[in-house]
Amino acid sequence: MMYRNHEGYADPTMGSAISRMMAEYRLRRRQCFHDKNRPRVYIASPYKGDVDANVAAAIRYCRFAIRRGKMPLASHLLYPRILDDDNPKERELGLTFGLVLLGFCDEVWVFGDPSPGMIGEIHEAENLGKPVRYFTTNMEEIVDGIPC
Repeated sequence: MMYRNHEGYADPTMGSAISRMMAEYRLRRRQCFHDKNRPRVYIASPYKGDVDANVAAAIRYCRFAIRRGKMPLASHLLYPRILDDDNPKERELGLTFGLVLLGFCDEVWVFGDPSPGMIGEIHEAENLGKPVRYFTTNMEEIVDGIPC
């Protein structure tokens, strides 16, 4: 489509300049948002119970992963906001969506004592051959049962 100036006349020079500027802009945006060097990490941490505290903790765990060069994914920060966690059918749907997202991740990081939902995520990760790493709630990695 030909660029036209404010009087409606064709202006191929300006059209070419705008086209180049937009191509450069799109390239910069892709470079900014599409970092293939950041492994995707599924964050598993408790949600039920003290929901406000658990959500705040999950956000801290995601920031922890980002500082370590990872791209975190915490489905329990998303689906309970969309689906009713107190409705068994909707809760099950949210857990299923989370497991699908887990399949797109490179690793699973487990924080704190695993809840029943987290145990399902750990089993799914193991079935898919994904590495599972365990951390304390203070974000210290647990290796051979010992926080590092």
